[in-house]
Amino acid sequence: MCIGLPMTVVAVEPGRAHCRWRGEERRVDTVLVGDCAVGDRLLVFLDSARERLDEARAAEIDATLALVAQAQAGLLDAAGGAAAAFDAFPLPSALDAADLAAFAGRPAAVRGPAGASPMPAPIPAPIPSRSPE
Repeated sequence: MCIGLPMTVVAVEPGRAHCRWRGEERRVDTVLVGDCAVGDRLLVFLDSARERLDEARAAEIDATLALVAQAQAGLLDAAGGAAAAFDAFPLPSALDAADLAAFAGRPAAVRGPAGASPMPAPIPAPIPSRSPE
C-alpha cells in the first residue's frame, strides 16, 4: 500500500532530509518543500517530502494510519471501536455543506425552499467582452 507518512526530520543535508516515523527511517528528497530543519514534520510519499505539516495535521494523519492498521488487523468492531477513535478529529463525511464549502475555499451553499437540499451558490456569469469599435 502506498501512503503518505507524517515523518519527523532527524537530520538534514542539501536537498535531502533524514526522517523518522514509528521507528522507520528514510532519506527523502526535499525539493518540493525547500530547506528543512531538525524537528520539522513532513508528509512523505515515495521517499519525497510532499508537504510541510503542523503538529495537528501530523497527528490526524498518524491517527488515521493507526485506525487503518487496526482495521486491517481486525481490531476494530463496527459498534464502538471505530466510533471512539474518530472522535479525535472530524472526517469530511461528518462535515455539513457549509463546512465542506469552506474547506474547499468556495462560498457557502445557498439554501433553497424549506425542506429542499442546499444548492451550490450560483457562479457569476462572465462579463461579456466588448468587440472593438
